[in-house]
Formats: sequence, structure tokens, C-alpha cells
Amino acid sequence: MIFLDTSGLLCLFDASDAKHQTAKTYFDIAVNKIVTNYVVAEFVALAHARRMPRSTALEFVVDLHHSSEVMMIYLDDQLHQVALATLQSRLDKSWSRCDATSFEVMRLYKITDALTTDHHCEQAGYRSLLKV
Repeated sequence: MIFLDTSGLLCLFDASDAKHQTAKTYFDIAVNKIVTNYVVAEFVALAHARRMPRSTALEFVVDLHHSSEVMMIYLDDQLHQVALATLQSRLDKSWSRCDATSFEVMRLYKITDALTTDHHCEQAGYRSLLKV
């Protein structure tokens, strides 16, 4: 099982990205994949900021949502509050709220590997499959 993070989704989405093929390989071999609505929202914003075609990015998100291999976790107030407490307890880190919620979901589902390039994942004790 792998966690799909924002940067990993971008690598998967962007065929011109240097890590695209590696991201695709990890995505294809993982039987179960988990992503959160926070990550998806962040992906859409990042794709827009990188001037990628909005319609194509949204089609990608719709395909993820309808995939039988991807479980979408919608964050509730409890997960939101736990993530906030994590951020407050780790003021030495520059983690985002999206990072903190992702780490909590990974902890709950006992996921050790993330499709990401983000070094924050490793700071939190998880494995970044697309380490830069």
C-alpha cells in the first residue's frame, strides 16, 4: 500500500517530469493506493500554478476518484484537529497542514511508503519513493 502525495501525483501526471516513469512504475505495481481530499486539492492548485492545462488536471483527478485501486480519504474534524496538534508539537518543522494530515492518515493505515518527492515525509519517519 502506498500513500499518494501531491508531488508524486504531479510526477505521475506530467509526462515530461524527470520522475514520471518512476512514479508510474510505483503507481502501477502498488495494489492499494490511498490519497486524501487535501492532497487532491493541493494537486489541482499546484498544477494550476505550474500552468498545466486545467481541464487535463481535473480529468486526472476525476480518474483518480473513479479508480477502483485508489481509496479517497475525506478528512473529518477529528483528523483535522490531530493534524493541527501535530503541527503545534513540531514547530521545528515547516510542515503544511496537508503534510500533517497525510502523516496522520499514513499512521492510521500503517503505510510506510509515499509516492512523493517531499523530504518532509522522511522527516516524519516515512519513505519517499521519489526521493530527489
